[in-house]
Amino acid sequence: MSKITRLFEIVYILLDKQTVTAKELAEHFEVSTRTIYRDLDILSEANIPIYTNKGKGGGISLLESYVLNKSLLSDKEQRDILSALQGMKATQYPEVNQILTKMSGMFGFQQANWIEVDFTNWGDGKQERFQSIKAAILERRRLSFDYYGTSSYDRTARVVEPLQLWFKGRTWYLKAYCLDRQAMRLFKLSRMMNLILREESCSGNYLDGIHEDQEQTGWTDLTPIVTLKLKICDTLSYRIYDEFEEDQMVRCEDGSFIVTASFPENDWVYGYILSFGDQAEVLEPAHIREIIIRKLKNMIGKYS
Repeated sequence: MSKITRLFEIVYILLDKQTVTAKELAEHFEVSTRTIYRDLDILSEANIPIYTNKGKGGGISLLESYVLNKSLLSDKEQRDILSALQGMKATQYPEVNQILTKMSGMFGFQQANWIEVDFTNWGDGKQERFQSIKAAILERRRLSFDYYGTSSYDRTARVVEPLQLWFKGRTWYLKAYCLDRQAMRLFKLSRMMNLILREESCSGNYLDGIHEDQEQTGWTDLTPIVTLKLKICDTLSYRIYDEFEEDQMVRCEDGSFIVTASFPENDWVYGYILSFGDQAEVLEPAHIREIIIRKLKNMIGKYS
């Protein structure tokens, strides 16, 4: 351990434990007590308010009013650190509450809970799936699961080395190296069943080739992107304001809206358009309009 690292850690120990003896510090760092006293002299010269009490119950301490921001970090840097920890707390990162409490105490700030994420809308059992995947990524362990493709008959058993959870296009994905396909893949969480967190550690042998594989595996692009132009009745204005940005909508004289937005072109986007019922019409592109017409005819056929 370098001297500068030891000096910083001495400060952190004093902030955490309030009082500690030179002998305890010497044993912790595996150095002599003389070295510890030299370190304390250096910290005192750097305006760190260290003082010592001799006798029984004495030891080395910091002034009670001392907080970390007086010597190392600006107010903005402290708040950025706490904000980042709050973001980790939102994803239920292990032990982050303890870390957040310590850092808030060090900085002398009240905790500001600026973000809250609730995964319960995924439905029963899906939050546990998320937690297992998160554990696999953090602990560098392999996952196995059954994966369903575009049809209910397209089911394959997969073993993967997970890299990252990814939220894109209103859908959660797992970025992982698939051992069965020997390539990078993106898996929809909603299609992953019978998930098992395995004991084997990830090898990481593929990491050097990630960039070369990206285009062939769809690592960067999930599906083709289509730009839709929709005419939506004003009766659904609440959805328009909820789901689109201001620069994506134009209000017409009759009160309806023309909305232009880009989405991945897949079954989800067709269902999304149909979710507006008879209150929306696809104006462009023509091939999406034809797909919606065909789906509506099929629906009518099922009820006739």
